[in-house]
Amino acid sequence: MIASVRGTLLFIGVDHAVIETGGVGFQIFAPRNVLGNLGEIGAEVRLYTHLHIREDLLALYGFASTDQRHLFETLLGVSGIGPKVALSLLSSSPADELRATIAGGDTARLARVPGIGKKTAERLVLELRGKLDVKGGVPLAGATPAAIAANAELAEMLVSLGFSAAEANAAIAALPADAPAAIEDRLRLALRYFGGA
Repeated sequence: MIASVRGTLLFIGVDHAVIETGGVGFQIFAPRNVLGNLGEIGAEVRLYTHLHIREDLLALYGFASTDQRHLFETLLGVSGIGPKVALSLLSSSPADELRATIAGGDTARLARVPGIGKKTAERLVLELRGKLDVKGGVPLAGATPAAIAANAELAEMLVSLGFSAAEANAAIAALPADAPAAIEDRLRLALRYFGGA
């Protein structure tokens, strides 16, 4: 098993990065929020990885933390969830917020993630509710129910402005952890993600 890769960042694509270590360039698929925080080409970076093995393919998936990798592996344990859909879920919101969404049974929000339909959202909640590390209903990193509700409202606003649900979720996932609670401020920060406001 390849548990992590540290090396020089050679390339960042839409869904993957190439990191060279020991003269070998590894193509590593990662959530958009992880790719967005890797830094400049040529920088030394580290990703915690999961090696996914299929009959016809070996693929590396990379994460900013072992916690994020663990959530990815937990999502893979749900029937009907493959690596691409698990990455899409992790790209849609921070790991702790995703845990809280699942623990709270918010199938409507889950169903807005690309690759997740209503039935898959219901299966996620059914199979994972109670199994995720969410203490007292409040995620470990402080994504409170109020923050989750604010992000849902923000997603609706972005969609009404013409962005796709996937784009809205990516912008919300890119919000800093200390983003202000006021919806107007969050909208302004989210629009910066798209190069606006």
